[in-house]
Amino acid sequence: MAKDTIGFGFNPEESEHHFLVIIPRSPNAKVVVYERFAWQHDKDTQVLDIKRDIPKVELSKHKWKMIEDTLRTEFNERLKKDKLPVGKWQIGQTPVHRLFGKELVLLAWAIEDCDPSVIPTAIKNWLGLSKEERWWLFTMTNAATGHANDKRGWRKAIRYALTENPVEEAVKQLNLLDYAIQREIDK
Repeated sequence: MAKDTIGFGFNPEESEHHFLVIIPRSPNAKVVVYERFAWQHDKDTQVLDIKRDIPKVELSKHKWKMIEDTLRTEFNERLKKDKLPVGKWQIGQTPVHRLFGKELVLLAWAIEDCDPSVIPTAIKNWLGLSKEERWWLFTMTNAATGHANDKRGWRKAIRYALTENPVEEAVKQLNLLDYAIQREIDK
């Protein structure tokens, strides 16, 4: 990542592949995360292209509020370590580096259809995964069920793995995936 970044580590000069988090002003509207492969350099606000921009997940504002601080802290710690500007969520559009976007979407997929009471467990389990494990889980899930309304298979497995399996710190987090896969097989 280069030094000139916007949002959370996104530099359109380096790569136009990014995720765009859209946080509406209305408390009843959904937060939507899009995966995008183009950046409109001449625009202050990006115009979504329904043919190319892929909605990955929609969350209620309530659920978004429950994870946004964790995401900001996690991403900003890594940006600081790389001596890059930190990011913040804002009403409207926030671009996110493609790798951070994968991690964000993975957590959002885990909580999109869960009871809010299990979100702290999902956060704890998500934080217990390395960034590489998050990227791999996103890639596997995205290949099978990567659109916003495609909530079966791997998406369900991710939800079970992160929300229904509270893990002690000493337990290897990859066991979560084994648990989720076995749960899907047993159905």
